[in-house]
Amino acid sequence: MITLHGVRLTQTPEQLVDIVIEADKIASITPTRLRPRTGIILDGDGRLAFPGFIDAHVHGEAAVFDRDVQLALLRQGITSIVVGQDGVSFAPTRGTAAGDLESGSTDETFRWASDYFTAINGKHPSFAGGSVAQLLATYRDLPVNVAYLAPHGTIRHAVMGEEQRVATDAEISQMVVLLREAISDGARGLSTGLEYAPSRYADRRELVALLAEVATADLLHVSHMRGYEAEAGPAVAELVDLALATGVKTHISHYHGPGADLIAMVDDALNRGVDLTFDSYPYLRGCSILSMLTMPEWIPVAEPDRAVEMLHDCAVVERLLTQHLSSFDEIWPRVTLAAVPGKYERVEGQKLIDVAAEWDMSPAETALELLRSTRLAVGCVFAQPPTNSAASVAQLLRHEAHMGGSDAIYAGGHPHPRGWGAFAKFLADHVRAAGDWSWEQAEQHLARAAGDRFHLGRGRLKVGSVADVVLIDPDTVADRATYEDPRQTAVGIDDVLVAGRQVLRAGELTAARPGRAL
Repeated sequence: MITLHGVRLTQTPEQLVDIVIEADKIASITPTRLRPRTGIILDGDGRLAFPGFIDAHVHGEAAVFDRDVQLALLRQGITSIVVGQDGVSFAPTRGTAAGDLESGSTDETFRWASDYFTAINGKHPSFAGGSVAQLLATYRDLPVNVAYLAPHGTIRHAVMGEEQRVATDAEISQMVVLLREAISDGARGLSTGLEYAPSRYADRRELVALLAEVATADLLHVSHMRGYEAEAGPAVAELVDLALATGVKTHISHYHGPGADLIAMVDDALNRGVDLTFDSYPYLRGCSILSMLTMPEWIPVAEPDRAVEMLHDCAVVERLLTQHLSSFDEIWPRVTLAAVPGKYERVEGQKLIDVAAEWDMSPAETALELLRSTRLAVGCVFAQPPTNSAASVAQLLRHEAHMGGSDAIYAGGHPHPRGWGAFAKFLADHVRAAGDWSWEQAEQHLARAAGDRFHLGRGRLKVGSVADVVLIDPDTVADRATYEDPRQTAVGIDDVLVAGRQVLRAGELTAARPGRAL
């Protein structure tokens, strides 16, 4: 038995309570009287007790095995993460381009997914392809919980390979079978990356067939839309159309842009009967792969070997430099290199234009050299257009359909700071400083909303619930990670329990590893 003695709940912060935990559940919550005499006592010292935070969008399916990442999560109060985002991840990889679902696992799709998203998802230390159940089995002996979305692009590749075309009826049927198996194995929904290959080649017929399956299971369609900022209007309209056609619950990933316009789109969808939510992060810079930011659709960025071969072709390079990249003058100054594996690793953390000046090359030539040398595995941080302003960030997170997501990418030597600070930044900037949320509203946006939405059985502090509990000092909680020094852990969260076991004590990891696949 563990007693959290003298803590405060966000609903009644004026009253001290004791939270008694037996095994992995909350057994009672009662007003504090005398200090208990039995069991393990953790003095709350008047700190706020929250349910463990749930990061609704994070690229942690490989990084979660890294102790530094585990510490970064827990120091922000994050006890559960949702991975398998943007339509590309590690499973399921069964099936072939010929549609043979009986042949067992193949590593071809796993290799494709790993290569394509190396700078986003990293390299899984033990999984080498197979089913969602086999992938979920690797998420054990961890201090945090992991939930997984079945990725549409991976499923499509397992059936169609690298075909850049509309799927046939037979291929769609095979995708439905793989999706059904993934859901049976424990996937919490389907993610689509409609701006990425191969999901961008899916037509409405394919998406409706798959999303009908998701709707039947009462799960969630989580989408990186076909476009953001200026392209957000038609992108949201597509998701609304799919939701109305299938009844699927819909969630927009890393929603950003002009706040008033984006909120109007959400409200319109809700008024039309669409069950719609979204996540966002509290930063004005994004992070992705450099090839996604710079290459035209006719360069097959999902096939690194083929793409690199093309980037060595003088005619292709000339076409890129004169017809495509020549219009990027406004973009280059906004790009900082986050992950550059191999011989140019030393340029991580530098601005692309500074590297170009050092190399006496144009920014476009520099980008092409980096992409060639790394098999496209370059990650970058980039400033978003001015329409994604601080005011827009605040407008979005105040909306009732919002939940917190870091979109954290941990690969590379100089990643975006959101993986180390997003949730602490929500609390420091938008509760304590700006008052965009109350502490109780923060609990809703950062824990309860995602727990309920993804059916995780987490995210609430009540008798009988799983004891994922975070103690927060409301006066000192803050992010320290910056763009210049992105791996600084947050402060003000020193004690965290997962399933009733203390995984963070005095700001340090313990030996307890009760986290599991959700």
